[in-house]
Amino acid sequence: MMQPPRSGLSPLSDDAFKLSRWSTAETLVKLDEGGDAEPMLATEWKQSGRTWTFTIRDGVTFHDGTKLTAQSVVRSLTEAATASPKPRILDGVQLTVKAEGDTVVVTTATEDPLVPQRLSSPQLSILSAKAYKGKTVDPVGTGTGAFELTDVEGTTSASLDRYDGYWGGKAKAPGIDASFVPDGTARAAALRSGEADVVEAVPVSQAALLDQDLITEVPMPRTNTLYLNAEKGVFKNAALRAAAREAIDAKTIVQGVYEGRADVAGGLLGPALPWAADLRDGKARRAKAGDPDGATITIGTFTDRAELPEVAQTLQQQLQKAGFKVKLDVREYANIESGALAGEFDAFILSRATVLDSGDPAAYLHSDFASDGSFNIAQLADENVDRAVRKASATETGDARRRAVIEAEAAVLATDAAVPMLHERVIQGDAAGVVDVAHDPRERELINVDTYVKR
Repeated sequence: MMQPPRSGLSPLSDDAFKLSRWSTAETLVKLDEGGDAEPMLATEWKQSGRTWTFTIRDGVTFHDGTKLTAQSVVRSLTEAATASPKPRILDGVQLTVKAEGDTVVVTTATEDPLVPQRLSSPQLSILSAKAYKGKTVDPVGTGTGAFELTDVEGTTSASLDRYDGYWGGKAKAPGIDASFVPDGTARAAALRSGEADVVEAVPVSQAALLDQDLITEVPMPRTNTLYLNAEKGVFKNAALRAAAREAIDAKTIVQGVYEGRADVAGGLLGPALPWAADLRDGKARRAKAGDPDGATITIGTFTDRAELPEVAQTLQQQLQKAGFKVKLDVREYANIESGALAGEFDAFILSRATVLDSGDPAAYLHSDFASDGSFNIAQLADENVDRAVRKASATETGDARRRAVIEAEAAVLATDAAVPMLHERVIQGDAAGVVDVAHDPRERELINVDTYVKR
């Protein structure tokens, strides 16, 4: 695994995606390849205005032996809805939950067409009552998935055993031993030596050194973006944000840093969402670039994704050539995230998944660019953006929603508070003999009931 747990594997954090990739914690709903909702712990659902009613699957037991009930679903969803901070998928959503027999009734403050997709987010995983006994949510032995989490060694490793009582059938693998290895070279070496069967995020610099039969490139709904602080400092000036945008040569970054294993960005949403390019009109109105005149800026980024420090160095050269003085602050993500969210940097380079939570980009646009978004690194507060994001969030799923999403993207790009540079492809390493490991663009699946290793 690339990143160590940030919050003790709490499902209310980004650690939830590890629980999902290990098939240990599950949600009411899952998404198909097209992003449409399918049954998981809920077998069916129906909408009536602001209310959605979900029928809970019968015969499911938690890893601690207790039974999945409507009340246990209510407990988990209420914990998430009242958490501080809320899971990203619930940004801007007021959600209440109650049990009615074997059904769960979810009510939102305003009519929300995306409730089933929201409930597919791993951050809304359903755990047993035992998980909520302490100050933090503990997923050890409390999930419903094919594998039971049995042990966590801090930020070093985790162990899971096959759960033979799994409602979806017995897994083919006897268990999972996961190690957290932030260093990309070390992850690649583990694949090369046979120490690891599956390796997350092989760095581009290592890919060419490996047996090409052991690596798979997966186009990702992930955009490498330069966020510019629109609230204070140098980039409060829209003309200087425009100057930074014009100074960036993304093609050079793709060829030089990513060795061509990425796509130059045409917007915030990339080729993993092929409809996005078809709907853009290319008429985004942007401010005229001003003269940086030696203005000093600090760019932050992190080492967990191996390419980002090199991206930062390339950007430093490009922006200095345009007239900025540029300082870099590069650390591990766990040590820099809080500063980025607090607006401590003039600019921040982030590799950001754009449909990670719901399979729908509206939630990402709200989280990152709405004035009340919880992940608003750009500190953006723009009425046009807020209006467009609200419209996209309220539009029914389908073509109309997609058009509204592109309108919201255009509103964000018009501010130059975010400069999309490239869309990543993740390179996953699978040792010879690994069967049916998932190659998931949304980073939700990895090891499942069908995954095993031929020895």
